[in-house]
Amino acid sequence: MILMSWNVNGLRAVVQKGFWDWLGGCGADVVGVQESKIQTGHEADFGHTEAYRTVWCSATVKKGYSGVGCFYRVEPLAISLELPDPAFGGEGRLIHMEFDTFHFFNVYFPNGGRGPERLAYKLAFYDAFLARAEELRQAKPIVACGDFNTAHTALDLKNAKANEKTSGFLPEERAWLDAFTAAGYVDTFRMFTKEGGHYTWWDYRFKARDRNVGWRIDYFFVSEELRGQVRRAWIEDAVMGSDHCPVGLDLDAT
Repeated sequence: MILMSWNVNGLRAVVQKGFWDWLGGCGADVVGVQESKIQTGHEADFGHTEAYRTVWCSATVKKGYSGVGCFYRVEPLAISLELPDPAFGGEGRLIHMEFDTFHFFNVYFPNGGRGPERLAYKLAFYDAFLARAEELRQAKPIVACGDFNTAHTALDLKNAKANEKTSGFLPEERAWLDAFTAAGYVDTFRMFTKEGGHYTWWDYRFKARDRNVGWRIDYFFVSEELRGQVRRAWIEDAVMGSDHCPVGLDLDAT
């Protein structure tokens, strides 16, 4: 299976910048999008395409906020939305799809940069997600993609030293990714590419993308049981339309 993930930073906007052409040519079996910003009740505007069915998890707490969606042409066994704990519902952050041989998560993790309360929410969401993944992992392996909103190591952003006190590279955020990988979740891109300089998000300001001053905060993780079935993982940094770019995973799902 070919799996893709892209924080589109507004689906209505990216549709005007070639999204349908990219989707039609990407060859993916499942595409997870984050930060769709679709209002509940407007999902039909982006309904089933000729090649894909769709499922949406839109924010109900405010308009034009957050939201995730999946385009899929391999029918899942089951689909659920959000984490089980209602404390983390309403922001449209998670779609879970169960396939024959693995559980798939498309997640838009919270941004911790809006003050201590949101940082605490982000860290609690991280913990709740890991608990859910570990629960389901008892039956089948896990594939998790999306915007994790944290660069894991100094290799994953251009200016590590200058951002040590910035949310997205705080010690406590990075410590959770340490714990996540220690629990047996593999950063698939790093299986194939060891060096820095590869990013998935660039600030719209200061021509950051032109200068490749970016952060790698969009990932595909697989649980350790699937490591040997990962064929390829990559970043499509030439694809425009958002301040993020798509990332991909080629997985032997048999």
